Amino acid sequence: MKKLNDLDYLKLNKFKAFLYKLKLFFCAIPAWLKNLVLAVVSFFKRVLTGIKNEFVDIATTFSKGNWAVKLSFFIFGFGNFYYGQILRGILFLLFEVVFVGYMFVPSGGIYWLSKGNWFNKGATVGTVQGGFQYNELYDTDVWVAGDDSVKVMLYGLLTIIFIIAFVYTWRLQVKQCRICMNITAKGKKIKSGKDDLRSLLDDQFHKTLLSLPLFGILAFTVLPIIYMVLVAFTSYDAAHDGYANLFSWVGLENFNELLDFGKGGLGLAFGEILAWTLMWAFFATFTNYFLGMFVAIMINKKGIRIKKFWRTILVMTIAIPQFVSLLYVAKLFDGSGIIGKLLLDWNLIPDSMLAASQQSLWQNPVSAKILLIVINIWIGIPYIMLMATGILMNIPQDLYESSRIDGAKPWQQYTKITLPYMMFVMGPYLLTSFVGNLNNFNVIYLLTQNNQLINTEIGTAGGVSVCYTDLLITWLYKMTLNSAESKYYLASIIGILVFVVVAILSLIVYNVIPSTRNEEDYK
Repeated sequence: MKKLNDLDYLKLNKFKAFLYKLKLFFCAIPAWLKNLVLAVVSFFKRVLTGIKNEFVDIATTFSKGNWAVKLSFFIFGFGNFYYGQILRGILFLLFEVVFVGYMFVPSGGIYWLSKGNWFNKGATVGTVQGGFQYNELYDTDVWVAGDDSVKVMLYGLLTIIFIIAFVYTWRLQVKQCRICMNITAKGKKIKSGKDDLRSLLDDQFHKTLLSLPLFGILAFTVLPIIYMVLVAFTSYDAAHDGYANLFSWVGLENFNELLDFGKGGLGLAFGEILAWTLMWAFFATFTNYFLGMFVAIMINKKGIRIKKFWRTILVMTIAIPQFVSLLYVAKLFDGSGIIGKLLLDWNLIPDSMLAASQQSLWQNPVSAKILLIVINIWIGIPYIMLMATGILMNIPQDLYESSRIDGAKPWQQYTKITLPYMMFVMGPYLLTSFVGNLNNFNVIYLLTQNNQLINTEIGTAGGVSVCYTDLLITWLYKMTLNSAESKYYLASIIGILVFVVVAILSLIVYNVIPSTRNEEDYK
């Protein structure tokens, strides 16, 4: 498609300009896909090249290194001791001693790895099944504990991470020994232990401060995510809890179960819930954003009196805990609630939105979803209003005065000045808000827990009844905690797929928002 120059583009009317942009978008898809494939291929090529270079460097270091460097391949920190870096040598050697001790002691790393039967389809996680055995002393059957699959998989995962850390540390200390050898060959001085400590408190102080938060992220974020991914490949549920009955590796069977769109499969339920989840996140994010911005603009307008009072009224809606306010609001719109009863008495609710068994807006899929979005607006507007107020006060008033002189109307001022400025500042917030609404458990659960509107077309999926208003997060919750089957493996797969959806959308949006593309325009 031939691309128009700026002058020809400006000659187009709004409809033709929109069609032109739409054509450009679809014409750019093949090139985008090609660039994506090339980027993936280039990434793997760089990874393979990096691995090759590492092996070549290791071989070169061993062949050209002196005897101290060669011994450091087997004894951690030996080269550091040789070159006078006592503190580093002690730390490296201590790490090796701890690793070897952990791996080879009874019930150590090798023990947990051998118990895992890792990714051996059909094999149990753990080798000894617990059970009841007759005890002569008590003259009855007593429980004799076997392996715990949950513990085996956790300790096995920690062992694998420990091995990766060991390999990285080994490579690091070997590289340091070679650097020390090269420095001494040039007649230069090597850093001592005091220099290292001084560096950690001076030019490397940022690493010292970040070490504890980094450890916390690895321990409390990364490790649980990896564990959740492993659970997706097992049969972990109430019947196979890992203690009374060991769970086993099942390969991709769980993914096939969730993505089965045939009759009786979970694919239909997953597809419908995912569609509603994305729809909910879109409306919950952008209705709050634009209406909150509108309220902030109205309050900030010249001539509006008692502005602090209006802001205080709005803030009061978020001062009350959601656990209280949402349960109360849900009752207000029920058939016996004040608002719901008034709407019924005044015949303001279409008959198509009323269930035959119960006169309530919560008993119709369309009206229930509309109510969720409207009530979420009531909750979300105050947050946006407060943020938008601060941003609006920082927009230079000269821009508005210049636009008035040029004959700009209020709508043009909004679309050309206010909205671009707001989008630039609040673009990252919109992205995080959208992701948060994908997993907005509170609003959906608290408003609908007493008004379960069962999806009769789907019925039961994952061991629980599916409701029209369920998000993936509420379905996951019911599947694990509100179900006798407690299918943890399905919940884990849903968590993985939610992560994939969120990651893809976040990457696309992050590369489109003005905050990252036109940063220099707002300096």
